[in-house]
Amino acid sequence: MTFNSPEFWVALMQIIGVNIVLSGDNAVVIALAARSLPPDQQKKAIAWGSGAAVAMRIVLTIVAVELLRLPYLKLIGAGLLLWIALQLLLPEDEGEGEAAATGNLAAAIKTILIADLVMSLDNVIGVAAAAKGDVTLLVIGLAISIPIVIFASTMLMNLMHRFPIIITAGAALLGWVAGEMAISDPAIKDWIDAHMALLHYAAPLAGAVGVVVVGKWLASRAEQEQLDEAMKEIPATAPPVQAGAHRVLLAIDGSAHSLKAVEQVLALRKEHQGVAPFQVHVANVQTPLPGDVSPFVTNASLQGYHKEQADAALAPARALLDQAGCQYEVHQQVGDPATTLAALAKQLGCDQIVMGSRGHGAATSALIGSVAQRTIEHSTVPVLLAP
Repeated sequence: MTFNSPEFWVALMQIIGVNIVLSGDNAVVIALAARSLPPDQQKKAIAWGSGAAVAMRIVLTIVAVELLRLPYLKLIGAGLLLWIALQLLLPEDEGEGEAAATGNLAAAIKTILIADLVMSLDNVIGVAAAAKGDVTLLVIGLAISIPIVIFASTMLMNLMHRFPIIITAGAALLGWVAGEMAISDPAIKDWIDAHMALLHYAAPLAGAVGVVVVGKWLASRAEQEQLDEAMKEIPATAPPVQAGAHRVLLAIDGSAHSLKAVEQVLALRKEHQGVAPFQVHVANVQTPLPGDVSPFVTNASLQGYHKEQADAALAPARALLDQAGCQYEVHQQVGDPATTLAALAKQLGCDQIVMGSRGHGAATSALIGSVAQRTIEHSTVPVLLAP
């Protein structure tokens, strides 16, 4: 491939996409593994971990270039890429990971090194597959991946948290690359070229679509199981209230539109003042991190991360409620926001959900449907959307 060929630029875009998704997860692990350390030790842990990532990417890329020339290894690599893609779509596991919650620098560096080794292998296979053996593309892909891991961890974490469609698109891209990789294996390439040329288009498409369909199905099952477990902590029957009382679930994600929902609740409270009791439950639901992160960090670290994010999102809304003298209870959950909010409202006996019409993920609502739209679909009580 040459710089003037469309294939070169398509492959380069694939490499960049693979790096963004897979290096992003690597960066998340580095940040979570170091988060319990003092600030000065955090910098050391990240520096050591990132340095190890650079060295391992160089070695593994050189090895991958040669190994993928051998028969059947591309088929194995394609299977591994499909597995990696599915893991991206699964929610984090609530079980303990490899790291020990000691807050020790050596333990954090060990966790980062292990995660770098495993995730660098994933990344290198993806880059090598997308590059199709082109040395120039491999070098460019490696040059892109290194600064992403070292400098962009916070940015990538925030982007993936606010726009989950990035992870879905990345998983589909890995499925596409896996399909291309499988049919280019030296053991079967000549036969496919002679008898099944259509597979050059069908296999990548099947890989991309299959990963998203199967991954979303597995993710929905896992999320439902986690939701069922979370709901067990909430009383099966709502606490009794006086006749005519109004119990509201206020959904907050930290966006400007969710703050408008606070204003809507305060207006409802004013209408009910002196007429009937008015109870407010404030909820924030954190989207789970990708499933391939959890094996490398502790459950306590994941919970701490989600709590920090939830506290930050809830702070402006709580300030407005406190200023108005409004009593409320806070609920923090991890899961699919729409289904979790609907289930929480039912379990708490709320007779209304109030939320912003758009949230942080509004830019992707046209593709996957907004949280507000999906909450309306799942909720058994009315949903009031603040404009």
